[in-house]
Amino acid sequence: MVNRSHTPLHVAIVMDGNGRWASKRFLPRAVGHQQGVGALRRVVAACPSRHIAVLTVFAFSSENWNRPVDEVSSLMDILALALAREVPQLQRDGVRICFLGARDNLSERVKKAFAQAEALTAANTQLTLNICFNYGGRWDIVHAASQLAAQHIPITEENLTQATTLAHCGDPDLIIRTGNEMRLSNFLLWHAAYSELYFSEHLWPDFDEEALDAALLAYSARERRFGKTSEQIKGE
Repeated sequence: MVNRSHTPLHVAIVMDGNGRWASKRFLPRAVGHQQGVGALRRVVAACPSRHIAVLTVFAFSSENWNRPVDEVSSLMDILALALAREVPQLQRDGVRICFLGARDNLSERVKKAFAQAEALTAANTQLTLNICFNYGGRWDIVHAASQLAAQHIPITEENLTQATTLAHCGDPDLIIRTGNEMRLSNFLLWHAAYSELYFSEHLWPDFDEEALDAALLAYSARERRFGKTSEQIKGE
């Protein structure tokens, strides 16, 4: 059973394994991405009852443009359909949507859909859902430093943190990666400094409430020291 007094307030997920899920079933990779939308729907719905206030997911990395053209095109179509179907329900459920990442090279259709979803849900407080799209951790750091330099603001740790895309909600307590891969893949590099990492064997379309609870249970057993000793933590 998960210790609710030691539950992460901010969970981030690398949603990996959609293509492999489809390939194992001799299906087009696009089908795996479609099933991945359902997995995200389940996890979003599960967060409030588990006292998770912020969910940040890696939907499309800046490196994913290197995938086959037809797969990238399918991903964009799935994104447009998912936004049309899911945003109204997320609005009713009190979920605030934020898109993190570069928008310069996105289509006008995608940029408009992002802006509409953010505006519609801006006042919601039940859960903040950060969707990292066309995002990379290195891009985030460089973008933040460039903003500070352009404004002649000293590049300190605190200032850089406030200039990154996650300034509105802080660093993740727990980062989950599905698909049995054990790397961050350029996800939240600045913000992951003291995040707990959890790697799941589930391919993302198979990730459900039970798999989420397994990650939360593992997190609840860990001691977060932030550079201190165990004795110092116990004395606080």
